[in-house]
Amino acid sequence: MKPTRLILIPALGNEPAPFLVIEDGVVRERGLLELHPETPPEPMRTVAIVPGAEVTIRWLDLPDGGLTQQRAAALWMLKDQLAAPSDRLAAALGPIPAAGRPRLVALAGLPLLQAWVGYLEALGVRPDALVPDALIVPEPEADARLNAVAFGSATALRGRGFAASVQPDLVELVAGARYVDPIIDPAEVERALVAAALAPPINLLASQERVRGAGRRGWALASAMAGLLVVSPLVLIAAAAGRDDADARAATAIARAGVERVAPDLATLPDPVEALRRRVRAAPPPGGVIGATAALFAAVEQVEGAELDLLIVDPADGMKASVTHAGYQDTRTIARAMRANGFEVTETAALDDRGRIVSDITIGSAR
Repeated sequence: MKPTRLILIPALGNEPAPFLVIEDGVVRERGLLELHPETPPEPMRTVAIVPGAEVTIRWLDLPDGGLTQQRAAALWMLKDQLAAPSDRLAAALGPIPAAGRPRLVALAGLPLLQAWVGYLEALGVRPDALVPDALIVPEPEADARLNAVAFGSATALRGRGFAASVQPDLVELVAGARYVDPIIDPAEVERALVAAALAPPINLLASQERVRGAGRRGWALASAMAGLLVVSPLVLIAAAAGRDDADARAATAIARAGVERVAPDLATLPDPVEALRRRVRAAPPPGGVIGATAALFAAVEQVEGAELDLLIVDPADGMKASVTHAGYQDTRTIARAMRANGFEVTETAALDDRGRIVSDITIGSAR
């Protein structure tokens, strides 16, 4: 059997990527792929695991038809849950299920898919498949249970006919009455990763060929501003295999060098990574203030009765706005619309004003 490379895409666009090389069902190599290598990695089949929080995963009863018709049907069935227009989304389908069973569907924004492909090309590889992290988690045997694997700052959850990646403080809310069973054994996580590499449950790349060949700049716009570092299961597995203090010092040097490349004035500070995070949080969103403002106006217009009352751009504090609207769920609608265009909306305050709600929000780049 030819080897397969499995890559875990990190949250920060200038970070190296953990990888495994699998041959005959066994891991033969593990390590980190650096950006813009002098010598490209060995060509081989490559599967990348992407953040599941950025992907909508559902099991749907789709009508009979070809792939194009079923993708269109999936987009139509989920239209009320999606803020972005269908021409900005990629819909991927899982294997054909048994008669009477729903089919796995995954949807992601085309700009984000292009960004992921651009990042992988910056590593010197071309992906054959992109798989959301939530779908590598083994499905539990009982309906009343959820399996969970931590991927950096998110928790990937998998149930019967259910998969999602959420922030840790939302796990209990999402789980409801279901029991959450964390998978923390690195060997068990590695087996799940190997299984996903050898037989991807879904391939986001199969939905739109035009995401291939994306430029590297797209990843920087969508992800380099995220200001997050990932400690992934692959890194933990590599550590368990024998990393020592020298590796930690090398990783620190790499992080400092990365900061020095993008922000030389911060490299001499005691904690340059945290200093860069603070700068990122106050930086203008991707596309600049004009692009963010246009996206915000469009998002607010999607909410009936909502009004944009105030918009402030401060070099120290970033971009903030105040929106008046009717229901507390309206800010989630605005946030979904902004995320589809590459922006992250965070509600910082909400006030009930004579039957109307006034929400203060900040606007930054989506992860």
